[in-house]
Amino acid sequence: MASKLEQAAKDRGIKYFLVSFADLKGSMRAKLVPAVAIAGMEEDGAGFAGFATWLDMSPADGDILAVPDPDSLIQLPWQPEVGWVAGDLWMNGEPVEQAPRNVLKRVIEAGGKHNAYMRSGVELEFSLITPDGSALADTADCAIKPCYDPQALMRRFDLIREMCDAMQELGWEPYQNDHEDANGQFEMNWGYADALITADRTMFFKYMAKTLAEKYGLRATFMPKPFIDLTGNGCHAHMSLWDQREGGTNLFMGDGELGLSQTAYHFLGGLLHSAPALCALTNPTVNSYKRINAPTTASGSTWAPNAVTYTGNNRTHMVRIPDSNRLELRLPDCAANPYLMQAGMLASGLDGLENKRDPGERLDVNMYTDGHLYNNVPKLPLNLLDALRELEANDVFRKHMGNDVIDGFIKLKMAEWNDYARHLTEWERRTTLDC
Repeated sequence: MASKLEQAAKDRGIKYFLVSFADLKGSMRAKLVPAVAIAGMEEDGAGFAGFATWLDMSPADGDILAVPDPDSLIQLPWQPEVGWVAGDLWMNGEPVEQAPRNVLKRVIEAGGKHNAYMRSGVELEFSLITPDGSALADTADCAIKPCYDPQALMRRFDLIREMCDAMQELGWEPYQNDHEDANGQFEMNWGYADALITADRTMFFKYMAKTLAEKYGLRATFMPKPFIDLTGNGCHAHMSLWDQREGGTNLFMGDGELGLSQTAYHFLGGLLHSAPALCALTNPTVNSYKRINAPTTASGSTWAPNAVTYTGNNRTHMVRIPDSNRLELRLPDCAANPYLMQAGMLASGLDGLENKRDPGERLDVNMYTDGHLYNNVPKLPLNLLDALRELEANDVFRKHMGNDVIDGFIKLKMAEWNDYARHLTEWERRTTLDC
């Protein structure tokens, strides 16, 4: 009997498979496997040297094996002879504890013990720049408030159309595309799904955007703050809990304030409780903190939070409640590992359920203009180092995600911070040479 992927290759004309996985930094790794060999890979996995990627391993460690998940198969719309498939990492007959997709699956399993399954949707923002990364690709895109500009949007119609057509072909249910608040910045939205599916699709969307942008002589960047005077690239995440993975009841809907249930408010309490540590997962680069702690941009707003607060339909807070069936976390940026981001959000929320955490009173104020008046409001970390220290001391993520992934992530990210700290900037020279 043919394996699932072998049969899919025969049925759909797939000749090659990109067997992929995400390392701790969220970098996609893959091997190109001919369809005639995919049955063996589905059984035994494709071999990789873990130390050659951003995993906490050494050259002395054995091979990691990426076992493709047939349910994740995505046939490339622009190259249909190739199928992309997410792999789950194994080593020495055991799942790799620090592998991000394995981590998310463990947290989802923990939620299932509470009959609580998270569905989520993400809003990925990206910038189209020149191939060398030095400037915006569209020199005519220079309005002070460029958000929703149809001229700038339609100058990129060929690329946006191809991406949106691809998502429609894949059944992602895309529903809107727009020019965002920064010059050269775009956002494309598709339907929400189970947290694991959303993470897989996020991983693939970034690959698709970069690949198709190159086809048009452009470069797509998801860098949180590629230009200091422009709004950064966020990854706003919408989430809700359901009592079944397919169908069922939305556990966030109720008769409480703003139409939310007590379950929703406990979940929210967990998000707020662990927010400073969650930052390390949702905002994992040095550059991330130039977005969430940014001064006012050329458009007049950063659209990013800097304090641990929640509100109703108000975009100046960390958590927004846009309606009665979901929460929107406005904290993450597009550098986040898609699997660790989803795992971190769900782990925070599960901790809120388990400990009945109270989110406190919401703030219905403009945090950008009046936030300084609330001295008792916790602030988000000012930099990556502060966030990593919060993560290291946080028991919630160690409990739900595991020590291996937390310690490995911190080790790699501390090395990244130390590398950054060794660099001398032009600002330092300009301001300190004559001190």
